[in-house]
Amino acid sequence: MTDATLPGATAATADFESRTYKKVFMRIVPFLMLLYVIAYLDRVNVGFAKLQMSGDLGFSETVFGLGAGLFFIGYFLFEVPSNILLHKLGARVWIARIMVTWGLVSACFWFVETPVQFYALRFLLGLAEAGFYPGIILYITYWFPSHRRARIIAVFMAAIPISGIFGNPLSGWIMDAFNGVAGHQGWQWMFVIEAIPAVILGVVVYFYLDDRISDAKWLTGDEKALLQREIAADQKGKVQEASLGSVVKDPRIWAMAFIYFCIVMGQYGLTFWLPTLVKGAGIQGNLMIGAVSAIPFLCAVVVMILCGRSADRMRERRWHLIIPALVASAGFVVSATTGSPLIGIIALSAAAAGVLTCSPLFWSLPTAFISGAAAAAGIAIINSVGNLAGFVSPYAIGALRDATQSTAAGMYMLAGSLAIGALAIYLTPAKLVNR
Repeated sequence: MTDATLPGATAATADFESRTYKKVFMRIVPFLMLLYVIAYLDRVNVGFAKLQMSGDLGFSETVFGLGAGLFFIGYFLFEVPSNILLHKLGARVWIARIMVTWGLVSACFWFVETPVQFYALRFLLGLAEAGFYPGIILYITYWFPSHRRARIIAVFMAAIPISGIFGNPLSGWIMDAFNGVAGHQGWQWMFVIEAIPAVILGVVVYFYLDDRISDAKWLTGDEKALLQREIAADQKGKVQEASLGSVVKDPRIWAMAFIYFCIVMGQYGLTFWLPTLVKGAGIQGNLMIGAVSAIPFLCAVVVMILCGRSADRMRERRWHLIIPALVASAGFVVSATTGSPLIGIIALSAAAAGVLTCSPLFWSLPTAFISGAAAAAGIAIINSVGNLAGFVSPYAIGALRDATQSTAAGMYMLAGSLAIGALAIYLTPAKLVNR
């Protein structure tokens, strides 16, 4: 081959690579997004149910906060074994099992009458869903190398704000439209109606997803070879095969878990309490509360995708996390101090954009230095420990609201957590994560 033919050959190779990854993206990522929209809606719709449920059942703010948080205790206990089983059994079998199980448990909230029943079902919902999110992150590493991953995960995790954009108004509408139908409350109908898609999609997963590149009948031989070659090259120098004990002893894993804990504090503080905060700003009616609650999530979608693209293009991870974390911290402070509903919604929008942007970009940090079986265990450990903040955050905010009759102390707590997380990210060596 002469030098004159090299540019054309290089251009053809780049075009083939681009078309192959676009094909993989379109086959996998929109479907995974749909699954996560349903998962996240079933996880946090209890925040909307609270608008009716607490009054109907006589639940205090502390009872609601504890129940909302108990989801993450069940999640924590089964997270690591669930992700290891996914790695061994395959994504389509295990994710299908997860979705059908959590759909059935979510529908059972119809029968809640006492705090103990509420606590038990939230705990069981966490057990059922454990392994879904880290399993999806692990699954993405099977198909996309590190330098493409931040953008892919950001697009996938746009499902969180999308679930808020559509799910909040939907939940509000169901609660208003179905309240009193057949003698039951709107929040009961909401739990059942929103659980049905999880069960249906769980069955679809089994037939739609492929466990690995070699199983994908929709790829040509050349496309499979390209993807496998890229993944193999990406895994060089990473920790791949490791015992659970060695992963647990790795200080980098625990540093990542601490950072993620700080981020999740802000994330679930926002998503569980946003409807209550919007109502407190003077917005009336469940449908209108849902519509206004969608505004911060609309802002978050745009910022998440733009930051993910920028992080991959620049191959820089730390500052793409630090800046959104500090913006979110400032947003929580302003929302707690302003007396203006308009400024409050703007501040909450900044907080949502910042904290929800941190979540997908964070996963580009640990997946830059672990893969394979080590990634299955490491991602699960990081996610399970980090998600304990999902217990701490709503419970602490509920207790602080009961103690102070104000949301300000809770918002300051979230702001401080994100600021500490930003500092921990800054102290992470750039050479470890910038790939």
